[in-house]
Amino acid sequence: MIDQHRQAFKEEAYELLAELESSLLELEERPDDQDLIGRVFRAMHTIKGSGSMFGFDDIASFTHEVETIFDMVRNGKLQVTGRLVNLTLAARDQIRAMLDAADSGEATDLQASAGIIVGLRELAGFQGQVAAEAHKEEVHEAQKDPVTYRIRFAPAREIFVSGTNPLTLIAELKELGACTVVAQTAGFPCLEEMNPESCYVYWDVILTTDQGENAIRDVFIFVEDDCELKIEPIAEHNRYEEQQDYKRLGEILVERGDITSDAMRAVLSQQKRFGELAISQGILHEGKVQAALAEQQHIKEVRQEKQVAEASSSIRVPAERLDLLVNLVGEMVTVQARLSQTAAQRDDAELMAIAEEVERLTAELRDSALNIRMLPIGSTFSKFKRLVRDLSAELGKQIEMTTEGAETELDKTVIEKLNDPLVHLIRNSIDHGIERPEARVAAGKPERGTVHLSAVHSGDSVLITIADDGAGLDKEAIRAKGIERGIITAGAELSDKELFNLIFAPGFSTAKTVSSVSGRGVGMDVVKRAIEALRGSIDITSVRGEGTRIMVKIPLTLAIIESLLVKIGNDSFMMPLALVDECVELTREDVAAAHGRNLAHVRDQLVPYIPLREHFAIPGAPPEIEQIVITQVNGVRVGFVVDHVIGEHQTVIKSLGRAYKDTEGISGATILGDGTVALILDIPQLVQAAEAAQA
Repeated sequence: MIDQHRQAFKEEAYELLAELESSLLELEERPDDQDLIGRVFRAMHTIKGSGSMFGFDDIASFTHEVETIFDMVRNGKLQVTGRLVNLTLAARDQIRAMLDAADSGEATDLQASAGIIVGLRELAGFQGQVAAEAHKEEVHEAQKDPVTYRIRFAPAREIFVSGTNPLTLIAELKELGACTVVAQTAGFPCLEEMNPESCYVYWDVILTTDQGENAIRDVFIFVEDDCELKIEPIAEHNRYEEQQDYKRLGEILVERGDITSDAMRAVLSQQKRFGELAISQGILHEGKVQAALAEQQHIKEVRQEKQVAEASSSIRVPAERLDLLVNLVGEMVTVQARLSQTAAQRDDAELMAIAEEVERLTAELRDSALNIRMLPIGSTFSKFKRLVRDLSAELGKQIEMTTEGAETELDKTVIEKLNDPLVHLIRNSIDHGIERPEARVAAGKPERGTVHLSAVHSGDSVLITIADDGAGLDKEAIRAKGIERGIITAGAELSDKELFNLIFAPGFSTAKTVSSVSGRGVGMDVVKRAIEALRGSIDITSVRGEGTRIMVKIPLTLAIIESLLVKIGNDSFMMPLALVDECVELTREDVAAAHGRNLAHVRDQLVPYIPLREHFAIPGAPPEIEQIVITQVNGVRVGFVVDHVIGEHQTVIKSLGRAYKDTEGISGATILGDGTVALILDIPQLVQAAEAAQA
């Protein structure tokens, strides 16, 4: 159980660190935003408290130092500066390193931690005198004006599961001042219905303190999402207050919301004492009356001595369980296809009705399971803000990153595999695209360059665009490098699209100097392979002096895709439907008219095609009329000749075994309804192989 709690803490801490990074980057732009300052403080406070609770003492003690600084910022004793943001981002990275080290067992860099702490303490020292005076004034004022608060703390029933003990929070409250606590036990079930891991009690607390409401809220900051918390100031104690009796019992209960005014008046119309009558008539539980009486008595004693958030309905599920669920749904889709095919062959109306119902339920289950794995791409976008910030500072450039469509959802697996290619594309935009400030001013542009990242749904795919307003691609430099590398001939006539695609050749780079960012000719070919491995495509447009736009098209999910089922002889193949434009016939006359060239005349255009029977060396004679499936890869139309086009098909992707994983032109396999295997064609790789063979 302890290990489960530690793992839960780590998962929550990683989420908090991601939120912390995005909050700090926003705070750098809006240093006076109190909401952002509060978010940073709460993230640190939660990591510190939970870390201490689950044995991460090094993280708790280190985070305490940063939390202290942001407590000063929150109270107006310290200003947000670039140095403070830099140190806090470094602290965030160090906390993440500590979390990673807890898994790997490696020692953390204590010297780095110490350096960050020294820097933070220096910042606090600059304001030491002002802070001390402000603190002195605050204490003086607080001592002069203590306040009594009415607190209702109702933890979620499952609070024990997270390892939180509510009594430690009550004990912490008592340290703030004179405190009266009444436990409400009306929610306890019968003994046989009681769950020992559930919390059935809540507390009414009356607290007199000179610390202020923020100090009270800080006590409950770890469990804000797991409790109902109400804090109301009910009395101020100073030398000018009138010494009069506190509110009557009925008035207190109406204020608390435990009884209505009408019910109070109905009880008061009788002769007995209010509390006794309310209990005897079943209007109130005895505990609630006791709490109100305790509040009344507490105020009397203080004067004599001189004076939220609802429980979260979401649950955390390990990614492995979601992957298993999607795999099982995939198996079910395969079985459902087999059932439908069997029902059609038997021509049994009742069996057909059952098969149709199973097909409907399976489709709903498939969509629901895939939607569970969907995440907004904004979680990836937020990471890139830090990349742009750090890299622009390293290169001496002024760059702003803007985003659009952060709410666009993608499969979790796709997002994870997309991270590295996008990082490289953004780094290239910053290094090659955006000019230095002096060069931009000379070109009539603003000093600050812009990298715009956007995402939008397009059918069963997502279009991700990285656009910059930099210098654009130098076509002549690309052409010269292509000739030098022997990729193209000196007299070759290429369109802009074909020219720009040269930068995806292995080892291609036009950088004149090698930097820590780029210039070694490693990367863009890897980016293209990574995108194509996701069954996606990448397209570049650029205008010299105005900027470059790179568009990446990625399927929503990798688990189940819509495909076109085709046959060559007795073999079945799948082609991703997202890449298919249309299907046309290829007759013997068409082949003869092409004079030995693999070209088809389609809608007044010549479309090159690849005969798959020849490519895969499949024996047998083709039919008199074949079919050309025309696809579009990187903006270029290419046809694939097959014997027959069967139709659309829900394809559950199965990876190939180790012996076949490097087979050219095949990206996976699927099982058809009759139990046979169909291979999934890797369209971009087949086009690439044909181009290489032609060259």
